[in-house]
Amino acid sequence: MLFGAHESIAGGIFNAVYRGRWATCDVIQIFNKSNNQWRAKKFAVDEIEKYFQAIEETGVRVACSHTSYLINIASPDKNLNEKSFKSLREEMERCDVLKIPNLVMHPGSHVGAGEDVGLDRIAGNLNRLFDDLPDNRVVICLETTAGQGSNLGYRFEQLASIINKVDNKKQMGVCLDTCHIFTAGYPLTEPKDYKKTMKTFDDTIGLKRLKIIHLNDSLKEFASRRDRHEHIGQGFIGLEGFCHFVNDRRLKKIPMILETPKGEDLIEDIENLKILRSLVKK
Repeated sequence: MLFGAHESIAGGIFNAVYRGRWATCDVIQIFNKSNNQWRAKKFAVDEIEKYFQAIEETGVRVACSHTSYLINIASPDKNLNEKSFKSLREEMERCDVLKIPNLVMHPGSHVGAGEDVGLDRIAGNLNRLFDDLPDNRVVICLETTAGQGSNLGYRFEQLASIINKVDNKKQMGVCLDTCHIFTAGYPLTEPKDYKKTMKTFDDTIGLKRLKIIHLNDSLKEFASRRDRHEHIGQGFIGLEGFCHFVNDRRLKKIPMILETPKGEDLIEDIENLKILRSLVKK
């Protein structure tokens, strides 16, 4: 299994790779720009060189980048929608420069316009994105959500609907977040529940589209529609739920990324990864 965590790019994107090595990661996820600003500072040539050098030196692979939380390509507000689209396009271009294969994004929030309208807006913007960047090969990974507020993507059918409306299906993938699907109402803890949930995912979306898995326990109860991450085994999913994921042979080549709380010394990442590895049956 390929285990890792989201690591900070503070001080330069190359530092995320070194943090990944310190945290015992096989793979990492990063933001490729500040996640709370619209525009990005252009990469300096030496920063990119140091980034690729760090990957070669450590063997830590950058499996995916996560988009800014400001982006909402489902927004009914024309200005915000356009701002979001331009920011998404810029992040996709930056992934291409960094040779990051996957860009994970929350589908968006309809903000009262209605779910069907929001899903149509997302698909329309993705079609426009691929038309604008015909030579870009980065895969857009729609992330499953908990369904807070008017957030879309809390049902597998919603993600399938977006993918079905996008012309360029080759560059459409999914990121499954364990905390999000659990609190959205997909059970994971019991073996029969895990099998049923994964069968539903396969029947609705297809396991071939699963590119990234976020391994997060849940601070909130099952079907609560609340997005609060907890350390592995310390939340309502529990160790048994994660045992299913890390021993599912179908998921062997899919990067499994932690997004759990941590301090600057990354001790929590190290401990969570140690726990996940201990669950793998020899």
